[in-house]
Amino acid sequence: MNKTGYFTHRDCWKHEMGPGHPECPARLDAIEDRLLVTGVADALERYEAPLASLSDIELAHDRMYVASLRGMSLRVEEERLAGGSPYQQLDTDTSMNSHTYTAALRSAGAAIAATDAVMAGELENAFCSVRPPGHHATHDKAMGFCFFNNVAIAAKYVLDRHHLQRVAVVDFDVHHGNGTEDILAGDDRTLMVSIFQHPFYPYSGDQNPASNMVNVPVPAYTKGMDVREIVEMMWMPRLEAFKPEMIFISAGFDAHREDDMGQLSLNEQDYVWITERIKDVARRFSKGRIVSCLEGGYMMDPLARSVEAHLRVLADL
Repeated sequence: MNKTGYFTHRDCWKHEMGPGHPECPARLDAIEDRLLVTGVADALERYEAPLASLSDIELAHDRMYVASLRGMSLRVEEERLAGGSPYQQLDTDTSMNSHTYTAALRSAGAAIAATDAVMAGELENAFCSVRPPGHHATHDKAMGFCFFNNVAIAAKYVLDRHHLQRVAVVDFDVHHGNGTEDILAGDDRTLMVSIFQHPFYPYSGDQNPASNMVNVPVPAYTKGMDVREIVEMMWMPRLEAFKPEMIFISAGFDAHREDDMGQLSLNEQDYVWITERIKDVARRFSKGRIVSCLEGGYMMDPLARSVEAHLRVLADL
C-alpha cells in the first residue's frame, strides 16, 4: 500500500493579512494549479481538513493563548462590520482577519487528520496544503505568519493519543522553526532536525539547544550540495539512532534559490533528494509513516514546482 493523502480546506484561503503580504491565499492556488496541470493531483487521495478540537490544540499551546486568539477573531469581525479595519496586527508582519482563527483550526486539523489516517494504515503518508503555516508559533505566542503550530500539535497528538514512543520532526524551511523548538525542546520522545539560514529571522536556534534538537544554522548563499552533505553527516546519524516511529516534516520551500524571502540556493532536485532521504528513514523505522505540512515558500512558481517535486517522492511517482 502506497497511498499519499492531500489535506486542505477552502477556509485556508479565507485567512489573509492584507494587500501585498507574501503569505497569501495565492500560494495555495499556485500549488493546486501545478498539481492539476502535471497530473500529480490524480495520484493523490484528497481529504477535507476538519477543525481541530481545542483539547488537541492545547496539547501544544497555552489555553489562555488559544482563547485570546478566538476572542481577537470575534473582535476583528465586530470592528469590520462597524466600518473599522478588517485586520488585527499581532506583530510587525503578522496580522489576522475574521477568518484566521478558523483557518488555523483547519490547518492544525489537517495535520491531525492526516496523522490519524496514516496511523490507521489508510495512507502511507500525507501532505497538508494549508495556511496559515505553523513552525514559528510558540507555546503562547503567534509570530512569523504563524498562529497554531501544526507540526508540533500533530507530534504531541500522536504521542499522547496514539501512544507512540518516538517521533521525529524534520524542518527544512529557510527560517528556524523556533516555535516547534519551544514546544518540543526537552521532550525526549521527540527529535527535531533542522537547517536554516543564520543570522536571519527569527534570530534563534544557534545557542545551547536541548539535547533532542539538531539545529544546523548555515550562512546565506549556502548551496544545495552543501545542504545535502549536512543532511548526510548531521541529520541521518541522529535519525537512525533515534529510530522514529513516525516523521513529521515542516516543509518550507523558501530556501529555493528563486525565493527572495531568504538567500539560500536550493532547487527542486535538492528537495527531491532530501525527501528521498527522509522517506528512506521512514521506511526503515516508521512503517513509511510521514505527515508533511506546508510552511514557507513565497514565490509562486518555485513554490509550486517544489511542492510537486516533494509530492512525487512521497507518492512514488
